[in-house]
This record gives sequence, C-alpha cells and structure tokens, in this order.
Amino acid sequence: MTVLNNIIDVMAQGSNRPVRRLLAYYVVVAVIVAVLAYFFPDTVKHVAGKGLNAVTATPQILEDGLTGSKAVLRGFGAGSLGELALITLLSLLGTLVLMLPVSWVYMSARSVPGHNQGVVQTLIILPLVVAGIIIVVQNGLALAFSLVGVVGAVRFRTNLRDTRDLVFIFLAIAVGFCAGVQALVVGAILSIVFNLVLLLTWRYDYGRNVLTPTASSQWAGPLAILANQTTENVVPDRDLVLTLTPQSAGRLADRFDRVRNVIGKKKKKPRYNAVMTIRTDNVTEAQEVAEKVLGKMAKRWKLDEVVTNTGKPSEIYYLVRLKKSSTRDEVLTSVRDFAGGMIDSADLEVGERLQEQDTDKNKDGDKA
Repeated sequence: MTVLNNIIDVMAQGSNRPVRRLLAYYVVVAVIVAVLAYFFPDTVKHVAGKGLNAVTATPQILEDGLTGSKAVLRGFGAGSLGELALITLLSLLGTLVLMLPVSWVYMSARSVPGHNQGVVQTLIILPLVVAGIIIVVQNGLALAFSLVGVVGAVRFRTNLRDTRDLVFIFLAIAVGFCAGVQALVVGAILSIVFNLVLLLTWRYDYGRNVLTPTASSQWAGPLAILANQTTENVVPDRDLVLTLTPQSAGRLADRFDRVRNVIGKKKKKPRYNAVMTIRTDNVTEAQEVAEKVLGKMAKRWKLDEVVTNTGKPSEIYYLVRLKKSSTRDEVLTSVRDFAGGMIDSADLEVGERLQEQDTDKNKDGDKA
C-alpha cells in the first residue's frame, strides 16, 4: 500500500483532494490493464468482456449445472482447470482493485465524523464472495435453486446508521456480479462513476434544500418560548428537571454564558446581530478579503471559528454587527467582488429578533 500511495502522490502532484487522488488511482490501474491487454489480449478480454458477449448472444435455455456440463480433465490449455483457475483469480483481483477506491470514498465522504469499520471490511470481502458464487452457479439451474435455499435458511441482521451504507453494500454486490460473469468492464465503469458522483455531491453539499429554514428561524421559536417571561407559552422548570441531567444542564449553562458574553449585557444593544459564513479552499486569502470588507461595512466584527475540511471547502465564521448604512446584500456583494473566484460561497444571516430589539430601542430613543 505504501508503494501505491507514493505512486498516487506523484500522479496527483501531492494533492490531498480526494477527486484528484481518485483519478490518479484509476489512471494507474488503466495503465496496468493496458499493459496486460497488450501482452495477454485474450485473457483480459475473457475477464473483462465475456459476460457482455453472453448478454448479447441469442437466448439460451438455462442448463442444469450439475448435469449439463462436462467435467474438465485437462490441467492446462483452453477450457482446462488451469484456465478456469486463472480466470477466477483475475476476476477476484479485478474485484479487489475496483472496490479499494470505493472503501476509500466511504471512509472520506462522510456527513458525520468516523465510519463503520465493519462496513469497510464488508465492501472488500462481500464482492469477492458474490463473484465466487456467481462463477459457480451461472448457467446452473439446480445450483441456483440450492443457493436460494441456503440463503433462505440463514438470517442476516445488521443495523446501518447511515442510509448510504446500504448503497455501498448494493454496489459491492453489483461489482461482485460483474466479476462473476466476467464483465469487469461494467464493474469498472460502475465503480468509477459511483465514486466520482459521490465525491462531487459530498464536496458541494448537494441535497441541502434551499428551502430549509435558517438557524435563526429554526431556533428562534423554541428558544423564545424557553426564555419567555410571561405566564403563557412558558416552559415550566419542572419539565426541564424531567428532561435534563446535571451534565447536560451544565453544558447548556456554559453555552448560554458564552452566548450572553458575545451578545452583550442586558438593557444594551447587542454587540453582534449577524453571522457571516464563508466557504473556501483558500482560508488565509479569504480571511484577508472578508476582514477588509467587514472593516469598512461593519460596526464591529469578530472571527468566531475556522473549520478546516479535507477534500471540501473549509468554513470561516464571523460574528458581525453591521452599520446602519450597510445592508446584507451590499456586504455579500462586496465580499464576492473582492474575492473573485477565491471563495465558493458566502452567506450573511441576520438575527431577526436582534433587529427587532434594535428597532424598538431606536423608537424609544426617538420618543424620548
């Protein structure tokens, strides 16, 4: 694996981006297959495309694998045990080559930290087993029915915490089928397209609904009810006693203390009333651009957190209090104009309740 990693590093020019490294891996595999096809064209064709010829051939009646085929007596040559062993070995090795990058993608492209090691090992082992089974039972009616009976007698139970894990399992089965019927070309295309599509959807967060409520609208209602001082729509303390543990109550207290210090003291205008989020691959340059714009258009601002991601844009979060003369759209336009193509996206989420509080205080000041 160390040699393979070094080759991929050279091909990817030392890049840590998963898409680039994945393409480098497939280029290395393509070169190896091309060399093998040049020296052993018939063998490679038999492993990669025999199943395609069987599909396009005229329909045939399914034979009984126990009685319809003749025993192979020769050790070497066409149709011999040696050829069968070589084709089986190459099919299994091809399955392994195609499933290795799938396991890497599974471990990298995760919406939650960590991964299920059992699923990773299953992605490597399951297609090998499926390929072996297909090689045995193909064109064998009795063997196929025997396999159904054996599988029906065994009960498999497992809990997958991510629905995408099931998709990976189905892919492993599909690649195993392709290897079993000697149609590794289909398995290779399936593996490449699957990995690239998954990495791209993960990198660009495809599937995040634009209609999904923002953090302020999502939490404003429940938190307002929790903090309400009136007698109606208030959450009783006894309900919190039944819900929280001492540990969770302590963690909530620490978080609320931090928020209270950031927002400001009671009876004063909030220190910050908006959160700016910038997604970029160039954190340092994006920070310089954002801070120049905020220095001109914000009354005050503070860098809250930088979340560094591998293979997808990093995220920069700023706490902001805009000037009265600055609007959300003006700030975002300025950031995008100054940054050019340096940032992937920028957003400025303004707290509606903080704005309402400022408006009420300004009205009270005008009346006074």
